[in-house]
Amino acid sequence: MSIKTSGLHHVTAIGGNPQRNVDFYLRALGLRLVKTTVNFDDPGTYHLYYGDQSGKPGSLITFFPWSDAPAGRLGTGQATTTAFSVPETSLGWWQQHLKTHGVETSQIRNADNEETLTFRDPDGLQLALVAHPQGDPRDPWDTKLVPAENAIRGLHSVTLSVTQEDATAGMFTDGLGLSFHSQEGNRFRFEAGEGGPGALVDVLVTPETPRGLVATGTVHHVAWRAPDEPTQAAWREELVDKGVNVTSILDRQYFRSIYFREPGGTLLEVATDAPGFTYDEPLLELGRALKLPPWLEPRRDEIEHMLPKLNLPSENNPEQK
Repeated sequence: MSIKTSGLHHVTAIGGNPQRNVDFYLRALGLRLVKTTVNFDDPGTYHLYYGDQSGKPGSLITFFPWSDAPAGRLGTGQATTTAFSVPETSLGWWQQHLKTHGVETSQIRNADNEETLTFRDPDGLQLALVAHPQGDPRDPWDTKLVPAENAIRGLHSVTLSVTQEDATAGMFTDGLGLSFHSQEGNRFRFEAGEGGPGALVDVLVTPETPRGLVATGTVHHVAWRAPDEPTQAAWREELVDKGVNVTSILDRQYFRSIYFREPGGTLLEVATDAPGFTYDEPLLELGRALKLPPWLEPRRDEIEHMLPKLNLPSENNPEQK
């Protein structure tokens, strides 16, 4: 593979009630809502993007909150855990903070020089906070509820569950340019570039586990970074030449995307770093207003009527932090 990703771009999951989703990710996890838009394929549903101050690639988790969607089921053929990177000494603080928000957490687990705290969001999405001795230089979003010294730095890793690892491993190494990092039992870790937080994927092999169902409380797809559109176009051609069924390049306004499935069943995306979330609103105002792509703008009144109102906590407004 001549083209290699530098790491994770974002994770997109399916949520339930959108207001509950906003309250949890802004107040309990301390992320910033950097874009309020709609699912371009289903504009009666929000697409909510959370991340650091500007929504840099690698900091992002996004949601399609369908209030009436059925509950999903964790299993093989999907991404089953989304992990965020936090400072090394912060997990005790996070246990107490999440408790105050009514979130039940696991005990802190120590493995491979990392401490991990797992929990679920209000819709059942499986999440983790990972603290690691090498640190994470990325700047966090700083709020009164989640101060910078404890705050999430960005994505740490995702875990994919599969029935067997060979074909999935081949996609990561030959299709995305990742390299094998380590094995711990039935868990295989791969890394992009120099590795570290935001550049990791774990492949968990559980052949006895039933197939998962992607619906509320599960991950829809996992996106990896491409630096620019020419690289993405060349990447797409390489994947097609390898026999991978890849979509055409799609305009997502804030990045360009291609989608394909890895052999184990998880939907993957390659997304460009640019143009980013200040494409259509200033940095200080990110997330406050409903943004629509030009082809949906003529339907704004109809779409706004379909969407439930959202009340943003003050933590999302920099001058009120």
